[in-house]
Amino acid sequence: MGFAVTFISGDGIGAEVIPAAQQVLEALRLPVDIQHAEAGFATFEQRGSALPDDTLRLCENSSAVLFGATQSPMAKVAGYNSPILQLRRHFDLYANLRPARRGDIDMLIVRENTEGLYSHREHVSEDGRTAIAERVITEKASRRIVQTACEMAMKRRRKLTIVHKANVLKETCGLFREAAFDVVNQFPDLTVDEMLVDSCAMRLVMTPEGFDVLVTTNLFGDILSDLAAGLTGGLGLAPSANVGTGVPVFEPVHGSAPDIAGHGIADPRATILSLGLLLNHLGFVEQATRITEAAYHTEHTGNTAQTTQAIIRALG
Repeated sequence: MGFAVTFISGDGIGAEVIPAAQQVLEALRLPVDIQHAEAGFATFEQRGSALPDDTLRLCENSSAVLFGATQSPMAKVAGYNSPILQLRRHFDLYANLRPARRGDIDMLIVRENTEGLYSHREHVSEDGRTAIAERVITEKASRRIVQTACEMAMKRRRKLTIVHKANVLKETCGLFREAAFDVVNQFPDLTVDEMLVDSCAMRLVMTPEGFDVLVTTNLFGDILSDLAAGLTGGLGLAPSANVGTGVPVFEPVHGSAPDIAGHGIADPRATILSLGLLLNHLGFVEQATRITEAAYHTEHTGNTAQTTQAIIRALG
């Protein structure tokens, strides 16, 4: 059975790391058809949409999407919406999976992807002096992200850490915590503990090797997963998966890096590791493992092409 996978370079170094991942995939000679599509801020400037309809249709007819990078303007740009966020919403990709490995460290952060403080419910007072953001936590979203985390933990070392701030955010984190413990009761073979997010950040720095799977809300997961990346080699080794109801989207988390774009020095390993997550999702487990091990055991030479070829050679 063949699979169709859509590759989207996006902005900046996406145009360098996505072709690197394509070379790795082609070296494996798998029954995967690669199709290319446009999205990102440059696409928005050229076509008036960061995620054009033809791109979305192509993604809808794919088994998975590999996205390179998108530029995120710091200030609001009228009409622009992040294509990654659009894809997450369109396909209801409620779980963001962020593995982090190095030496004795081997953890997976499972981050709720649809609500929390990233619910786009903000407003400013009439005098412009007060800005308020609403944090949205629902039982449904909390239960399904914890369910996903439990299932992931059962495939690993069967240890789950629930991360929250229920001692202060008694209603929102309180609801998340309550739903989480209700779900974990269905997994008696798991070892489960809980941590306040600030204590968790400290423990991640001091004893990261003690963690297996962590599950938490959107903003906390965003911050902790970058902290974990910093402990394990930086964003150049930080892959991610967005999974849920519809077509999954896999992406490196390093951003578009416009300062180095076009110089041929971008680290392709995070994208190649994301490709490994994609292939594992499609059922190519042995090939995904080979890619993952090759990427983690290959040093970035400072040259995108050289690092890519080193990984291909390591695949045998």
